[in-house]
Amino acid sequence: MDVIITLFGDGKDLTVLQMSCRAVVVFFLALILIRVSGRRSFGMHTTLDNIISIALGAILSRAIVGASPFLPVIAACTTIALLHRILGWLIVHHPGLSRLIQGDKRVLYKDGRFNNDAMDKALVCEEDIMQGVRKSAMTEDLAKIDKVYMERNGEISTTRKE
Repeated sequence: MDVIITLFGDGKDLTVLQMSCRAVVVFFLALILIRVSGRRSFGMHTTLDNIISIALGAILSRAIVGASPFLPVIAACTTIALLHRILGWLIVHHPGLSRLIQGDKRVLYKDGRFNNDAMDKALVCEEDIMQGVRKSAMTEDLAKIDKVYMERNGEISTTRKE
């Protein structure tokens, strides 16, 4: 037990070695938690996915610096990762819940016209849309574009005319 206290410390007065040892443990714990929560947690970046990023980062940092007891921090992070996994499963199997938690795509441009109501709700201007068009369709010519969407994850995507 003395070796554990020497390596990981006890309380808030931690040495460089103790914080470094905690950082190593937290790094591998975060890796495990991300694997538990699923690959979508850091790949898709929807609202639900951003929540886990922020929460895990904030809580795990407390374990490294000794601001909170180590085991309760680990338990809280594990709970968050499992909750993310459960909600992810529910979203896949219940489309209504998916729309409630993640929202729906918005049509920002269609039939040669910008949809000002959708743009206001999405908090984007024409230049934001044009940036998305240049990025996703590799053009600035709206005559080649059928529709422009604000996706559920906040990205702007386009469909080309046939």
